[in-house]
Amino acid sequence: MKLNGKHQLLAYADDVNVLGGSIHTLKENAEALVAATREIGLEVNADKSMYMVMSRDQNAGRIHSVRIDNSTFDRVEEFKYLGTTSTNQNSIAKNIKSRLDSGNACYHSVQNLLSSSLLSKNLKIKIYRTVILPVVLYGCKTWSLRLREERKLRAFGNRVLRRIFAPRREEVTGEWMRLHNEELNDLYSSPNIVRVIKSRRIRWAGHVARMGEERGVNRVLVGKPKGRRPLGRPRRRWVDNIRTDLQEVECVYMEWIVLAQVRDRWRTLVSAVMNLRVP
Repeated sequence: MKLNGKHQLLAYADDVNVLGGSIHTLKENAEALVAATREIGLEVNADKSMYMVMSRDQNAGRIHSVRIDNSTFDRVEEFKYLGTTSTNQNSIAKNIKSRLDSGNACYHSVQNLLSSSLLSKNLKIKIYRTVILPVVLYGCKTWSLRLREERKLRAFGNRVLRRIFAPRREEVTGEWMRLHNEELNDLYSSPNIVRVIKSRRIRWAGHVARMGEERGVNRVLVGKPKGRRPLGRPRRRWVDNIRTDLQEVECVYMEWIVLAQVRDRWRTLVSAVMNLRVP
């Protein structure tokens, strides 16, 4: 669907996200959506609808509600869309916290199974990889992580693995010792949670690089936003993570979009990122 000559609407089933560069544009786009849905007998649920201004300037969009077709939409600082938490500061920290909270709830629901002596280690690892990890890693291919978030994710993964492998008993003293991170890495032969995120991010980067220019995701990747950057250190971008991931496997960053066009070579690169063993 096009509004004002540009693609400014994201929709999945009955979850619709209307975009606009200003409050005025947003109202016009929302009014067009309301009119279009009314023609086919659908209505917008005002109680579940809201709007958010994503800007570093907290005074942007001073009005606190928008009225469209006798319905009022309140302004919020964050909301969840398709399982992903978005904030007015475009911060990934809230989304990571939300995924970890969901992962902890999932972990506690199967905690007794992971501690059971009736189940083998391989079966416990399979529970971790098929039940817990998908909850935590939902949407991880689009995450722009800092070291702080990577540490939190790695700490969560290690906590689950300590439950699976249990403490070890010291032969001399007979005391039960907590497993160190290095010991967990040796016992758990599969890539850790951060390596999984990096490999999925690289795989998704290859998909986006091979998309045509008419695809919105590709335009976001190669496009250059207009305007001037604010003062201060720039935020860590998604492409910055891609640069770091590729440097770890000694791949030249400037050529990665060209390299991604060759699927077999890019698939090998994804595997190298996944299986890289780092301290």
